[in-house]
Amino acid sequence: MKLLILGGGSAQLSAIKKTKEKGHRVIVSDYYEDAPGKSYADYGETVSTFDIKGNLKVGRKYSIDGVMTTGTDQPVYTAAAVAAGLNLPFFLSLKTAKAVTNKKIMKKNFKKHNIPTVKFKFLKRDFSFNELSDFNFPVVVKPFDSQGQRGVLRLNSPAEVRARFPEVLQFSREEEILIEEYYESKEITVSGWVHNEGLTILTVTDRLRYHHKLHIGICTAHLFPSSFLGSHYQEILAISRKIVRGFGIKKGPVYFQFLIGEEGLKINEVACRIGGAYEGDFMPYLCAVDILDLMIDLSLGLALQDRKIQDYQLLDNDKWLSVQLFFARPGRIAYLSSIDELKQLPGVLQAGFNFSRGDTVGKIENATERAGYFIVSGGSRKELQENIDSCFKQIRIEDNCGKNLLIKKKGEGR
Repeated sequence: MKLLILGGGSAQLSAIKKTKEKGHRVIVSDYYEDAPGKSYADYGETVSTFDIKGNLKVGRKYSIDGVMTTGTDQPVYTAAAVAAGLNLPFFLSLKTAKAVTNKKIMKKNFKKHNIPTVKFKFLKRDFSFNELSDFNFPVVVKPFDSQGQRGVLRLNSPAEVRARFPEVLQFSREEEILIEEYYESKEITVSGWVHNEGLTILTVTDRLRYHHKLHIGICTAHLFPSSFLGSHYQEILAISRKIVRGFGIKKGPVYFQFLIGEEGLKINEVACRIGGAYEGDFMPYLCAVDILDLMIDLSLGLALQDRKIQDYQLLDNDKWLSVQLFFARPGRIAYLSSIDELKQLPGVLQAGFNFSRGDTVGKIENATERAGYFIVSGGSRKELQENIDSCFKQIRIEDNCGKNLLIKKKGEGR
């Protein structure tokens, strides 16, 4: 069978390789000619993952049997539209796919179905300062239809919102933006699978973030189990089920981001995809569920062997695991330490760099400047932290002066 995978970046590599291992042919579409996933695929097309018409043309060219993406938000709608246009199987309706990829529709759904979220409003370019008279500052502004924290800013006054409006719209195809009251909070992420409209939560992780005066919400690590799992599991489950019902999610993967602070749990964003923190890689170890394998079969309309998901009990899972998504200071890379040696350290399941020697690392403004990652396990919280520390001691990203550009302090612990 032939599967079109939207995106050939690091978040899609495992899906491309897994599809090939299963004996299928892979077509990768990506805006970048040198996207790494194209070298693993049978065919590569230089088409944006946002381009519905372009990907419909690709689908017809190769007579594909299915289409999917993973680890990224916006191409989920493209995939749904391509599948609908070619009469192919897909796990989401166009309506649901739009609702989970457009923040304006998403927020309206939260309000309609009584799903707790932060105070919000939609703003047009010519907004009046009076429209924000009932908002407490600071606030967070976001594009309706972006990803990877692009265009997400924390601002301190209506004048700043006005000044930064064009910057936010650089990452959008819309003419409005979303504004939310800033909620001082921790963040947790829920990954799950919906089968026959019933939800099984596979993991709840603490999502650690890069904190900056302007650019916020950039993930630096996921830690399992979440420190809030014991105290908030029933509430997390109840809200997650309400989201599944409210958004009309019938089957497939879900990925929910929650904020938790003095006012309790509030949903930040929802997605119908495998997460971008290598969930498809660590789920088989952590949950004995190969969620990536299921996603491929689902996208091709094949029968699912998902008995393990239905039998899985999150609260019985006593494993410890972290995905560290590390960054580096700006500079030109002259030397990178050995990934093979890193993988030999205790508990390390997988690791990789997102840059190569000779590349230049820029300022941290969104997730695209992530320098690399490693997935590490431990027999206890203490052992997990020791294994994380060992990895950071091993990793070196040096400039021409031999200075290690690696930022070690982000995401190291709870």
